[in-house]
Amino acid sequence: MTTLSLVIGMAALTVPALAQNHPAAAPLVYGESIKLAQAEKVMAAALQEANKNNWLMAIAIVDTGGKLVLFKKMDNTQLGSIDVAIGKAITANNFKRPAKSLEEAVAGGGIGLRLLAVPNITPLEGGELILLNGKIIGAIGVSGAKSSEDGQVARAGTGTIN
Repeated sequence: MTTLSLVIGMAALTVPALAQNHPAAAPLVYGESIKLAQAEKVMAAALQEANKNNWLMAIAIVDTGGKLVLFKKMDNTQLGSIDVAIGKAITANNFKRPAKSLEEAVAGGGIGLRLLAVPNITPLEGGELILLNGKIIGAIGVSGAKSSEDGQVARAGTGTIN
């Protein structure tokens, strides 16, 4: 068995286990990808929350394919936050859940630690789904402050769509 097959197999075992900890009423499905105008609205609300709290942030918005639609880095934001914000958005989108739920799984140890073997995953609070009419249209990732503050800014952005 190749290393990649082993990692994919571990991820397949881990994600259903996480779903047991975070049951949903119905499985989330992807809808039409977020449009630029929608992403700009989400971004504006996120930036407003960051500015209100004097937090320097990098903010990324991805479409349903996990590809970048819009990105902004506030002046003087730490450079490491660029890739982290993008990673949080991709993680939320690709796993159909807030990145915080994956952070909690890792923090819980045991089977949750298998997530650390999954390539290109950022299991840190601050990645949130963007939903429209109950369907995923993309995700937002925020980095630059404490993870809980990143999450607060991300949720401020997502609240503008539905």
